[in-house]
Amino acid sequence: MVTTEISKYTMHFDKTNGWHMTSLVLSTLIFAAVTQEVRIGGIFHQGDEEQVRAFKFAIQRVNEAAEEDPRLMKLDLDIRYTSGNSTVNTTDETCSQLARGINAFFGPSEGLDAFALRSVANLHRVPLINVDWGGLNDQAGDLTVNFFPTLTSGPFLGQAILDLAVELKWRKLVVVYEEDDALIRLSELLHHSANVKDAVTFSVSLMKMKSEQYRRVLKRVKFSGFNFVIIDCRRESVPHLLENMLELQMLAGQYHYVFTSLDLFSMDLERYSEGGARLAVFHLVDPNDEYSLEVMNIWRDSSTIGPFANGTEYQLAGISTQSALTHDAIHALSHALSALNVSRDVTVKPAPCDSSRKRSANGVSLYDSLKNVDFDGLTGRVNFTRGLRTPPNLHLSTMVEGGLAKRGSWNASYGIYMEPIDVNSTHNINRTLRVTTVLENPYVMLRETEDGTPLIGNDQYEGYCIDLIRNIAEIVNFDYEIHLVADGEYGIEIPETGEWNGMVGEIMRGEADLALAPLTISFVREEVIDFSKPYMYLGITILYRFPEPQNPGVFSFLNPLAFDVWMYVVMAYLAVSLTVFLLARFSPYEWYNSHPCNPEYDQVENQFNLLSCMWFAFGGLMQQGSELNPKAFSTRVLSGFWWFFSLILVSSYTANLAAFLTVERMVSPIQSADDLVKQTEIQYGTRKGGSTETFFKRSEIPTYSAMWQFMSNTPNVFSDTYRSGIERVLNNKDFAFLMESTMAEYTISKQCRNLTQIGGLLNSRGYGIGVPRGSPLRDEITSAILKLQEDDVLLRMKNKWWKQGNCVRDESSKEDANELGVENIGGIFIVLVAGLVIGILVAIAEFIWKSKQNAEIDRVSTAFYSSSVLHIHEVGVENIGGIFIVLVAGLVIGILVAIAEFIWKSKQNAEIDRKSLCGEMMAGLRFACKCHGKKKPRMFPETKYQSPFTTSNGQMIALSDNVHMK
Repeated sequence: MVTTEISKYTMHFDKTNGWHMTSLVLSTLIFAAVTQEVRIGGIFHQGDEEQVRAFKFAIQRVNEAAEEDPRLMKLDLDIRYTSGNSTVNTTDETCSQLARGINAFFGPSEGLDAFALRSVANLHRVPLINVDWGGLNDQAGDLTVNFFPTLTSGPFLGQAILDLAVELKWRKLVVVYEEDDALIRLSELLHHSANVKDAVTFSVSLMKMKSEQYRRVLKRVKFSGFNFVIIDCRRESVPHLLENMLELQMLAGQYHYVFTSLDLFSMDLERYSEGGARLAVFHLVDPNDEYSLEVMNIWRDSSTIGPFANGTEYQLAGISTQSALTHDAIHALSHALSALNVSRDVTVKPAPCDSSRKRSANGVSLYDSLKNVDFDGLTGRVNFTRGLRTPPNLHLSTMVEGGLAKRGSWNASYGIYMEPIDVNSTHNINRTLRVTTVLENPYVMLRETEDGTPLIGNDQYEGYCIDLIRNIAEIVNFDYEIHLVADGEYGIEIPETGEWNGMVGEIMRGEADLALAPLTISFVREEVIDFSKPYMYLGITILYRFPEPQNPGVFSFLNPLAFDVWMYVVMAYLAVSLTVFLLARFSPYEWYNSHPCNPEYDQVENQFNLLSCMWFAFGGLMQQGSELNPKAFSTRVLSGFWWFFSLILVSSYTANLAAFLTVERMVSPIQSADDLVKQTEIQYGTRKGGSTETFFKRSEIPTYSAMWQFMSNTPNVFSDTYRSGIERVLNNKDFAFLMESTMAEYTISKQCRNLTQIGGLLNSRGYGIGVPRGSPLRDEITSAILKLQEDDVLLRMKNKWWKQGNCVRDESSKEDANELGVENIGGIFIVLVAGLVIGILVAIAEFIWKSKQNAEIDRVSTAFYSSSVLHIHEVGVENIGGIFIVLVAGLVIGILVAIAEFIWKSKQNAEIDRKSLCGEMMAGLRFACKCHGKKKPRMFPETKYQSPFTTSNGQMIALSDNVHMK
């Protein structure tokens, strides 16, 4: 150590030669101590001028600092050049440096010359300093120190880019790389992509390029639809890539780039910031730090300007990351030497490679001292963990107007951090946004002036969306220019080419910054562009013609009951009539003496023949009754059920008759999407190329998939625009149009007398504003929409454009009853006239028939009466079907009671006549089947009095109990 040697020599001369000699020696030693330098050997490739310049620049700054601080060591440099391919040449150069006395080597970390340099350094125990990425792995006894940050698990840059992609929710990205080393640098990103099972969630594609293939590879990226691009290339390739991207219009707002080069922070990128591309870079040097700014300014003052291939100049004056690492490495070496100089002499004596002199232990001590440095350098905090440089904070900068601006940082511990966007910052939006739209009432319409003066620019448009973008622009503070999309489409993917048309395509190609229209937010669109939060919620509905009032017919009084109900009533009437006739025949209690005052009269009579049964049933149905009254319990039970049936039926008919005769009915043939599927007369379609078509195409719901099957097989049902679809509905009563509910509401408000909405919503969705993927505009526009929603501005805007029409639908027909005309109830007059004619004809027939009978037989027959047809109101079986069940129950009960009566009377007569029960029952059945009239003869029994009589043929006759025999 120099100061120790000075003290030793001072004490020696004080004892022997006195003060004068002591002062002379002390001055000489101090001068030697101050001027002593430590030599550093630099090995560089031929043509690596920037690295040599950085090496000299760092040593110069260290020596300048040493002049101000005596504790620091001055450094002397010894620079040698190698071809990079010869280990012999590199070994000779390093040995010649060792012959001069070298404390440390500074050289490359890759190639044959790096291998030779490392071997010589380790053999002679001299520390080797690297600043390149991808140095050789540490080995036992190795004295290499690499100042490039590295994670213990691998390269840190790949992890930082992965965290950024996850933070920004990138799902489909491409890596364009120039050298195979990029796959190692991005290993964390590639491993994550390989481990994700769902390719939709996260997928990475790879494209390799060469210097002469920049343009071709960039075109592949453009036409492949990738919007998220990671570019790994040499620093020298960046200007050429940016120029090609500018020429191919790939620096537009829909593209997002991440350059793996840590050098872009120092480049002048103002030329490429006007297109609105989202470009992000990581860098070790903090351009906002005062110390970094000072070093960068000194470096820039001595830099040169390099030309582009196209002749334009590009600013290459900024310091590169490798130069910054060289600066920190030399300063770390100075700190390590100063710390080591406190305890020992750090000077190294010359020792050629072939020398037998043993190297001192200073090299190992210097290596250990280098691993213990800890200071803030140009590339962040410089310290080591387990032999590797601890990754400092990576700074994240993004492109703004004018160049790059710091946006966040990344750390191995906490990951990515991004500062929130200041909506009032001039770095955010300081340009005119291009807004693409499509004409669609009432969202975007052409404004017409009273005098017909043509308008230009944004003033030529009006509508809901125009008011919306005006309010958003005032909140977010930006200007905009509106233009109509060239093809008039909203945007779908063309299967043949994989490209998108319409507004979505313009956003993807960078031809527009915003898509402002009734643009439905869908999954397929969200894969290629971003959307704001919905500014309007809606669903798909069915637009159809308003049903026309039905013209009443003269037989409209028959409408209250359905046709099948009328048929059931007729069948019930006939069944009851026949059943009453049969029960009356079999029941003994329906036979009676027609001359009750003459008990000896030999004839009994039954009031129910077939025609009288029909008249009795018809009277009950008309609630008028008849002169016939059942006497047997069985016939009375059946009659009671028939009267109850008639009561409910007539009451239901009467209740519905008033509504059918006094109110005009407007019945639509379809009530829902299911009705559309089940019928074939009414066609239905939607707008071609819209989200509604995509919904039916992708739907797995049976009803909707069946609808798509019909539409896809009938191409003429698709309309090019909503307007043409609406016109088709107005002109064709057999066509329904599937469209968004909000547009349907607006159309109906203008055509309320002709159009109506059928059923509810088929789905739920929303309209949003489209922006390029990853655009910061999305969050700002979303915030503005939420603010407008909270302030009820959106509601007032909708009322303004949806309720400005004067169309009012006439609802009077539904509320007030109309007077009845001949067209309503004329049918009953026709029925009456038919009844008169039929009655006259039947009377004439009866007169002729009876006259013929009287001419042959002097006997009077029973007259027959005609009956008329019953007509009822349109009520379905599902409404009054229960009364038919009651009627059937009455029929069954009547039959069972009649059988019981028959058996009981047969038993009584069998006891009186002393016959068997079976004989009496067979005699009664024979009579009931053979008797065709209302009367039959009777015989008196031998007993003085009996209530039941038997005839000569054994038939049972029931008489009154108060009749006595003479």
